[in-house]
Amino acid sequence: MPAKRIFTSTMATGLAAVCVLASAPAASARPAPPRAPVAEGSGGAVVSDTVESTQAGIDVLRRGGTAADAAVAVAATLGVTDPYVAGLGGGGYFVYYDARTKTVSTIDGREATPAGDSTTMFIDPATGKPYPFETAVESGRSVGVPGNLATWQRALQRWGKFSLADNLKPAEKVAQHGFVVTPEFESQTQGLATKLGHFSPSAQLFLPGGAAPKAGSVLRNPDLAATYRQIEREGIGAFYGGSIGRDLVQTAQKPPVAPGAGIAAMSGPMEVSDLRAYRALDGSPTHIDYRGYDVYGMAPSSSGGITVGESLNILGNFNLSKMDRVQALHHYLEATRLAFADRNRYIGDARYVNVPQQQLLSKSFAATRACQINPAKAGTSPVAPGDPYATGGGCATGTAASSDSNEQHTNHFVVTDKWGNVVSYTNTIEQLGGSGITVPGHGFLLNNELTDFNFAPTQGTAPDPNLPAPGKRPRSSMSPTIVLHEGKPFLAIGSPGGATIITTVLQILVNRLDLGMSLPDAITAPRASQRNAAMTDAEPAFLALPTTKGLETLGQSFKNAGSIGVAAGIEFLPHGQLLAAGEPSRRGGTSAAVIDPRH
Repeated sequence: MPAKRIFTSTMATGLAAVCVLASAPAASARPAPPRAPVAEGSGGAVVSDTVESTQAGIDVLRRGGTAADAAVAVAATLGVTDPYVAGLGGGGYFVYYDARTKTVSTIDGREATPAGDSTTMFIDPATGKPYPFETAVESGRSVGVPGNLATWQRALQRWGKFSLADNLKPAEKVAQHGFVVTPEFESQTQGLATKLGHFSPSAQLFLPGGAAPKAGSVLRNPDLAATYRQIEREGIGAFYGGSIGRDLVQTAQKPPVAPGAGIAAMSGPMEVSDLRAYRALDGSPTHIDYRGYDVYGMAPSSSGGITVGESLNILGNFNLSKMDRVQALHHYLEATRLAFADRNRYIGDARYVNVPQQQLLSKSFAATRACQINPAKAGTSPVAPGDPYATGGGCATGTAASSDSNEQHTNHFVVTDKWGNVVSYTNTIEQLGGSGITVPGHGFLLNNELTDFNFAPTQGTAPDPNLPAPGKRPRSSMSPTIVLHEGKPFLAIGSPGGATIITTVLQILVNRLDLGMSLPDAITAPRASQRNAAMTDAEPAFLALPTTKGLETLGQSFKNAGSIGVAAGIEFLPHGQLLAAGEPSRRGGTSAAVIDPRH
């Protein structure tokens, strides 16, 4: 079908930003398979945010690729079909179970602060106070050195069978031929219209004709397709120092503000040398034993693995399965109230601050925190952090300090292959739409990850572990998790949602391991998120539960936070069977598929 509109504009780099929007699926656009939130079968599985990205992963698995190969295809395709939370302009954390060595490893692909930044990068010199949050977001100053592409290359070097070029092909084709706009994508774009409209290339790409593309139309991104093709030809050097990188740096230094936008976006100090210096970092996961299950997560710079692990260790002091549901939920909320106090006080980029990871994940420290839980009364936030260095037990604590929760919108997906390798991968450009700035001629949005730093100290007289510094990676809440049982994969799970990621992953684990829910039910269950705040964020469905009144009687206080998280998980069943589960409705639902469905 002929295109309805074609928009072309020359940007500051001299390259053209092009968006093609068709009124109905074009002949060249690949039909999307039907969306299904749950699939059961064997041979490999993928759960991700969009049907196109899930299909890309399944296709790679069918061709004999590993879970790492499929993960790269999924992530790159999400950069096309879920561009407001994913893509080349972002970063994330990759957790991998290697079936051959029976070990879990991690890659830290979090964005890094440019060398030219400083601890006062978000302090307005005119006032001595932090910049307004949105002023910082919509600027080059919020843009960290992206880590996703380096993560994909490193994962393939360690665990892949195919080349990066091979694994980028599915995403390139979707970008070139287009994808069918969903109602959720249309709604997201409408909500971002002001932000995207502030920057010329973003408006031309995502707001063709000045409005969000309609559900049912086909959105193409030929600039991103060309960018993927260039990386296929030239390798990641085209991005980390080559012409793509030079365009990225120019965009961060001089954000392409649209005429009449009414904002003066601050410049960022990123240089090409920052891109050349970037490395995705191999690492070891966090690990705790919870009721006979080995739970592996992401170590700092993420706070996810430690905070989920500490919360589980606290809950390990109680028999949740024997409690009534009000008490089980009360203990869940109180465990995260305490663990978030410790997170905020102690966790940051471990290359810059001394993170007491071993102590925070010790059973003895968890016991000192568990004794703070009063089964008859909710704690009063902010509760004070514990002292992980104390000896002899007890419940002594430090001074209470405020929480932080800047990170907002993310994506998570899970993959397993026919050999039993497993990927749990969370990546993001931070807020929905990131900084709002699209790199002209390249079709991808830049992150605003550096606003995940605390702009000014938050811990009173105690050191703040999450203040910015040159080269430092901002603290994240991303919690990609792999659970083994008797040495074999049992669950792979994760979610987007900023700081609520931690509580979402924890609640799903408690639902599945303690409360006896199936994985689909554990994911679908109404959510609440307590993060050492005066009120607990809760979904409307949680507020409507009969248990909520009982929780309020105990002093728990709730506010309607709308939808929380968009989880994706795989459970490994007996006899090689797989249960792949996503969301039936949150954020429009997610897409699960297996290689050989069970009929």
